[in-house]
Amino acid sequence: MGAERRIVTLPNVLSAIRILLIPVVVLMLLAERTRFGGLLLLGLVVSTDWVDGAIARRTGTVTELGKVLDPLADRLAVLAAVVTFIAIGAIPLWAALVVLARDAVVLLAAVWIATRGIRIEVRPIGKYATFTLWWGLGAVAWGSLGYALSNAFLVFGWTWFAVGALEYYVAAGLYAIDLRRALRRQAA
Repeated sequence: MGAERRIVTLPNVLSAIRILLIPVVVLMLLAERTRFGGLLLLGLVVSTDWVDGAIARRTGTVTELGKVLDPLADRLAVLAAVVTFIAIGAIPLWAALVVLARDAVVLLAAVWIATRGIRIEVRPIGKYATFTLWWGLGAVAWGSLGYALSNAFLVFGWTWFAVGALEYYVAAGLYAIDLRRALRRQAA
């Protein structure tokens, strides 16, 4: 069986673990006494996004399941973290809407294209945008929650958030172009 059809690979296990840890992160963030640990665990969950992809490419274990699990883990983690950050007052609603509006459109488009048998590859700018937004949102949350060096984290966080949001929307535009090309190929 080729690597592209395998299910149990280290990168896929890491993606599955990321998904399974999302409720734990949310519960830890919601409870004030475990909030700091929740932020650290969220950082760990987010950092494995880069690890699983690097392992998959280096070991030749890029799979079809991994191509779905990895972005699914990203989107679920973003949704859970952003909603939880709003609930605990760590980020303002407008910042969350910048992220969630784009993700909602991308999710609807993904469902729509999946029903047509079209697959669009993840672009590097999409990964960079997610990474940049994560650092931005995490730093803003850190600063808003009053942890050490909160003012510095807020400046750093809002700067990275602005850059990440721009990358996020540029990536969405490029995905729209990819979709248009895929639809043309399919029609031909």
